[in-house]
Amino acid sequence: MALPRLIRPLSIAAVVLAVAAGSLVATADAQAATGDGSPGDPNVKFLGRWDTTNPGAYVPQWAGAYLKTGFTGTTVKLKQRNPIDLYYSIDGGAFGYVQNVRGTVDLTPAPLRAGNHTLLVSYRVVGGSYTGDAVFQGLTLDAGAKTIAPAVSPTIIEFVGDSITVGTTSSKNALTAYGWLVGEQLGVEHTQLGYGGGCLVAAADGCTSVAAQFLKTGYSATSANWDFSRYQAAAVVINLGTNDAGHSVSSASFQSTYTAFLRTVRGKYPQAVIFALRTFKNRYPAETRAAVTTVAAAGDPNVFFVDTDGWIDSSLLSDSVHPNDAGHRAIAAKLAPIVAAKLHLS
Repeated sequence: MALPRLIRPLSIAAVVLAVAAGSLVATADAQAATGDGSPGDPNVKFLGRWDTTNPGAYVPQWAGAYLKTGFTGTTVKLKQRNPIDLYYSIDGGAFGYVQNVRGTVDLTPAPLRAGNHTLLVSYRVVGGSYTGDAVFQGLTLDAGAKTIAPAVSPTIIEFVGDSITVGTTSSKNALTAYGWLVGEQLGVEHTQLGYGGGCLVAAADGCTSVAAQFLKTGYSATSANWDFSRYQAAAVVINLGTNDAGHSVSSASFQSTYTAFLRTVRGKYPQAVIFALRTFKNRYPAETRAAVTTVAAAGDPNVFFVDTDGWIDSSLLSDSVHPNDAGHRAIAAKLAPIVAAKLHLS
């Protein structure tokens, strides 16, 4: 039996310069006018999984979904429905954070200089005890101003996992989690399909299978099936297994489910590079490696086991499980060059 390809951290300097592509498709409502700032405005780009069923109100699903746009003028406001916490960055600056806002939310109480600007918005992850209303209903701009198309990378990476991937206990949740940091470091788009307390295997005591929900628009059991034609991920990074041990998932069940999940991901993303991370708590490492071995030996050349042993220690945790901000930065520093090398990114 072939051994799994074991990946260890590489130097950024060793990364080959090239461009890797993962097709990224923006959602647009055919009735929207280009430049009007409505949810269907093609100049507003939605990254990650968004529910666009209602053309007047787009809902981000999972962690780390965000929107990008450019705009002219000196002010920009968000149209929100009910109270929500959100992060925003204008012109690539530090993220602002506003809490419990609704209605027309002014992101520029001090007007900007006249000219072209950029905007990125990410809503606080809705899950657990937090039930904010993450709904984008459009932008309000100056009279005569309009949106303009933002720069968007053709490459998108999906990070699939549990609360660690969500960024639980880090200072800005998804925005300070390793997945977001890796994407930003590599200059590509990114999204985190993470669920707090989620397992790989659907456990009898109720642990949600993130592998099963991978096929859905969101983490809810009633969420609609995701339309994988919306975009094709260039890479999928999986970090699952931390919670399964606490739900009596057997070694055999974990390994067989992981093997099946790798094949599911490959079926949805035929060209993606798939990375299976050893969990940072060192749970099911042999089973994860064996799943990669099985899929690789069956002829898949683009699935890899990533040995994370020693990447973080107790000083980089905020509790016994979750990385703190420094821990997520340490993980990203190790993981980014690995992903970049396989995607041939600069």
